[in-house]
Amino acid sequence: MPAITPAATTEEILAELGDRLRRYRLQQNRTIEELAANAGVAPITAQRAETGSNPTLATVVRLLRALGRLDVLDAFLPTPLVSPMEVAERSGREPRRARTPRRRRSASAGEEDDA
Repeated sequence: MPAITPAATTEEILAELGDRLRRYRLQQNRTIEELAANAGVAPITAQRAETGSNPTLATVVRLLRALGRLDVLDAFLPTPLVSPMEVAERSGREPRRARTPRRRRSASAGEEDDA
């Protein structure tokens, strides 16, 4: 089982994820048709996911749910940790969107000459 590394291409990562889905299915001795029916997707969709043919995230979630492996999503995308300093700066509020930092105005930019 190759590890997914930063050096891997998107296509290589998708192929590895598809191979892992296939191995989960085979460990449970299930056919692609059975898995697809339980996941609510077409067999060709499940097959394409297993070959790494750019499945949607919804397809991957449905297949993992049907395989009883939703637990792997926590490892895939864990809840972000917030440092105590960030909590203090935000007064306990989570940000709702990213913001562009404001530019600081120089002291002379806001002043007019009296000459």
